Amino acid sequence: MVFYFGYGSNINLVSLRAKGVEPISSERGILNGWKLTFNVQHWFMHEGGMGNIQPSSDINDYVEGIVHCLHDEHLAALDAMESYGVGYDRIEVNVETANGLIRAQAYIGLPDFLDNDCLPSRRYLNIITRGAEAAGLSMAYLEKLRSHPLLVVEDYPDFVFPADQVLPFNQQTLALNPQYTAIAGAVFDMREARPKLESLHVLFGGKDMTLFHLKRHDTSTGNETIDDYINGSITEGQKKYLNAYLHEYLKEFRYVGRYVYEDAS
Repeated sequence: MVFYFGYGSNINLVSLRAKGVEPISSERGILNGWKLTFNVQHWFMHEGGMGNIQPSSDINDYVEGIVHCLHDEHLAALDAMESYGVGYDRIEVNVETANGLIRAQAYIGLPDFLDNDCLPSRRYLNIITRGAEAAGLSMAYLEKLRSHPLLVVEDYPDFVFPADQVLPFNQQTLALNPQYTAIAGAVFDMREARPKLESLHVLFGGKDMTLFHLKRHDTSTGNETIDDYINGSITEGQKKYLNAYLHEYLKEFRYVGRYVYEDAS
């Protein structure tokens, strides 16, 4: 077992479970002498800044979060999801809890991904705030989260599938192409992406990422299935979120064809 201190979206158990992590136990914790920032640039620019913790010279600074007790294999799963070694490092920190001081793992942003001009998106901050509310973090800390400035993102137009490529893919044929990925019916080649996205090849390669993104929207219950997407039984916010990602994938990757969904019901 290992202790892990979540201070961003991993405060929220719905978000944590969407990453395939089910904690053995969870309790509130305070990391004194550190401050919360949102200066880790997301893989995709429209997502703004992700959470980070940084040592502070102000003795009044602290970060509230949740200490999760995890199985060892779940920490390995988090390493992949949190882009360990690329966007984040992982260190040990001393977290104060009701049961005493706990030495826990925590992620901190690596220099190449830091941008102090970043702001969090409404979606991301909602996930953190709702998790903090459910966990019973202090009212002062909740107010600090709620009042944080946000990234302003304009709505995207409805995505129009390019007409120059019509290659069909399904789950089996996509899996044979580990440099390809799919979302919301479109397949993209990741090989020409900028270097900072190379780590996505392992996470996204040969897979349809539609459900991955659905479960990362702030309206997610964590119970969505691919059939919900196929049948249109998702929220308007989730539909807009997938539409935005279609545009962002097209910016970063090369469109190569359509993905055909097979109804799993």
